[in-house]
Amino acid sequence: MRVKKVLNNNVLIAAHPEYNEVILTGKGIGFGKRTGEDISVESAEKFFVLRDQKEQQQYKQLLSYVDESFIGLMNECIERIEKRFEVRLNEHIHVGLTDHLYFAVKRIQQGLDIKNPFLTETELAYPKEYTVALEIVQWLNEKLGVSVPVGEVGFITLHIHSALTNRELSEVNKHTQLISRMVDVIEESLKISVDRADVNYLRLIRHFHASIERVQKDENRPENQEALAKVLQAEYPVCYNLAWKLIKIMQQNLHKPVPDAEAVYLTLHLQRLAKQ
Repeated sequence: MRVKKVLNNNVLIAAHPEYNEVILTGKGIGFGKRTGEDISVESAEKFFVLRDQKEQQQYKQLLSYVDESFIGLMNECIERIEKRFEVRLNEHIHVGLTDHLYFAVKRIQQGLDIKNPFLTETELAYPKEYTVALEIVQWLNEKLGVSVPVGEVGFITLHIHSALTNRELSEVNKHTQLISRMVDVIEESLKISVDRADVNYLRLIRHFHASIERVQKDENRPENQEALAKVLQAEYPVCYNLAWKLIKIMQQNLHKPVPDAEAVYLTLHLQRLAKQ
């Protein structure tokens, strides 16, 4: 490979014969290097490819305001995540997670609080990612001598899930916000305040996430629940009508049809919540 641009002492861009431009990272790898100079991949602690031109520009901008020691820490952080999942993460995590955590740590050091209204929903939706995010927060606390609030675990979880599934973070966030909106509609319609620790709420959130995943992947199987639907409509009309209201919200947000059978499952979940 050949050096194309030295970004700082620990990061440089090199021309790779197969991947075109690659980012090489390693302690002192950029020190004294000049454009056009040969460099071997073995001299780098890690290298990754930012195939998207926009992401390349974002990473270069990132290095203009994030100090080198934090970049090194984040590379180690991402490597830890990859080892836990035994998989290569989508490279956009180098931009997204580094940028997010840099400013999060700055806010913590300034004494500003970080709140996450979707923490419970995120943990239920992505339990494996949440467990690893919790480990990362504990590791960061030790490395930086800070106390990262638990709400930050949820944000890191979403970044990890986004990189594991090659989905845009905005799409992952959209699902979490959709569920939060539907919970607001449930509380307003049933005139209740849902206990976020209640087992029936936890079951409903898991069901919402599973349903959204199936709809997104077009994995819904045709089910004939007409007989049960008629019974539920007669027995629990308020919950049944609310179930259909939620289905319409899902369809509007996902731009895909939601199977009629969903009304049955949602009515049962809603009835359990209403009884509380």
